[in-house]
Amino acid sequence: MTLGRPHHDPSPLYVSNLHPELGETVTLRLRVPAGYSLSRVFLRFLCDGEGTSLEASLVSTASTGETWWSIEVPMVNDTLQYRWYVFGPRHPRGAWVNGTGLHARDVPDRADFRITTSRPPAWVDDAVVYQIFPDRFARSAAADGRDLPDWALPSAWDEPVRTYRQRQHDQIYGGDLEGIAEHLDHIASLGATVLYLTPFFPARSNHRYDARTFDHVDPILGGDAGLATLLEAAHARGIRVLGDFTPNHTGATHEWFATAQADPESPERAFYTWTDDPPGYACWLGFASLPKLDHRSAELTERLTGPDGVIRRWLRAGLDGWRIDVANMTGRLGPLDLNHAVARRIRDAVDAEGVRWVVAESFWDLARDFDSFTYHGAMNYAAFSRPVWAWLERPGSDEEDAHFQVAALLPPLDGPGLVDTLTDFAAQVPWSVTLSSFNIVGSHDCGRIRWRVGGDRGRVLAALGLAYTMPGVPMLYYGDEIGVTGETGEYGRRPFPWHAPGTWDLELLEAVRRLGTLRHAFAALRHGGLRWVGAVPDAVAFVREAPEGSVLVLVARDASDPITVDAAFLPGVEAGRAVEGDGISVAGGAVTLASSASGISLWVW
Repeated sequence: MTLGRPHHDPSPLYVSNLHPELGETVTLRLRVPAGYSLSRVFLRFLCDGEGTSLEASLVSTASTGETWWSIEVPMVNDTLQYRWYVFGPRHPRGAWVNGTGLHARDVPDRADFRITTSRPPAWVDDAVVYQIFPDRFARSAAADGRDLPDWALPSAWDEPVRTYRQRQHDQIYGGDLEGIAEHLDHIASLGATVLYLTPFFPARSNHRYDARTFDHVDPILGGDAGLATLLEAAHARGIRVLGDFTPNHTGATHEWFATAQADPESPERAFYTWTDDPPGYACWLGFASLPKLDHRSAELTERLTGPDGVIRRWLRAGLDGWRIDVANMTGRLGPLDLNHAVARRIRDAVDAEGVRWVVAESFWDLARDFDSFTYHGAMNYAAFSRPVWAWLERPGSDEEDAHFQVAALLPPLDGPGLVDTLTDFAAQVPWSVTLSSFNIVGSHDCGRIRWRVGGDRGRVLAALGLAYTMPGVPMLYYGDEIGVTGETGEYGRRPFPWHAPGTWDLELLEAVRRLGTLRHAFAALRHGGLRWVGAVPDAVAFVREAPEGSVLVLVARDASDPITVDAAFLPGVEAGRAVEGDGISVAGGAVTLASSASGISLWVW
């Protein structure tokens, strides 16, 4: 664990400015624990692509025996990529310190620390996201008078979700945007500061990823007026709203696609890739209902990201940002790869409309596509969800694997394996990307967390506890706070049971509310650094540290063996107090972390 070794991360305790301007000098610091002597410390960084080394200075020695080394580095390039090189009695020939820890051997550059000139919105640091599938959250009285399209299968609010063969995607419960606005009290009580809505454009499905137009809001959801109502009500409470946009494809009924099919000479024809094989055009994962967009078209680029394009127009209408659907596939088809170009265009369009947030769906390793200059962050399945699921899950079936490959092929993890996996993935992207990404335990695409952990409330809290206390932005999927279940993404898209409060897990609800309160109460949980304290098979422990204070976190999936560490590694911990759970104690110069059941404990000082 990192407590007993030299440590650095790009948080305020160690970096003077996470987002410096070009030409600015940045101060970097290395922390060396008590009993770990170093004689010389160097920083190796890349300048115009070439490795350069500077020697650091010993700047302080604490009464606890801790020492700090410091160096000033000029910001020559937009990205400062660096690692430390340390010498001492344990490393007479030197050792590297990078994002995965201490290494007495040469290591690849992919885990070097990175700080960049790119700045995400400052408000993202304090964000808690609540995701809503609009058809299933709440139905206002206005929904009763709306006509449904001919493809829709109307359902009563307490009717079960249909199976795929029963036209599951045509099932409409009638949730709408006004209904969301009417339940903002509940959302605010969870500490949520951002609403993320799955698509609201008209479509031929309840999920609306097959848009028919990007020009207005689906009348079933309340139309443009319904969105305006929600935005006004949310903003009045200080809650921001993210839309959901799909630059990878449109629906087969989209007006652009209809024009492209009808008129081969139209500019829309170049928006799509036409083939000789059925259905005659490229589409998303073989679904003919989702023709794939071809981003070689300059006209398409203008309609998506130009001054009057989809991205900017709806931001001016009041959205605070976008979640980008299947971003990892956008602009990629066979040998063609315009993914980064499209991502940069989207980012530039978002930035042009002010301080807005853009988060991209990416199911796999983020290192290839996320450098902080395209999307601010990701729906972080690879670096958060998959490891957490692999540690906690006890599914009663393999139904999820057939529907969602991201949940498949998950070798089970114990606590040390969880720490290693989280560390490996996080080290491969800039710290700011991690801080701007969603920590997801469940979403509209995957089975509910309550189902995934076999109904164990404590394991739900362990999962959510990690989401709320690890670096990144916690994302809560509607209904997870009361224990809604469902074994796949589709079967998890159940109406929120406002009509049946007796089915709510009230103990879970109160615990989730406490997590929201704690997240907002302690700056270290929002933008502090991370040091791993220890791990045993059934529990992991880490400390989040910021200039304002520190939070020690224990997360357990079951009753666990104790983790014991020297209090000298956590200066000031003796003066702390428990604010959640009873698994952490400090006595006799030692910190003991042991849980009698699944759940989370926090100690602050």
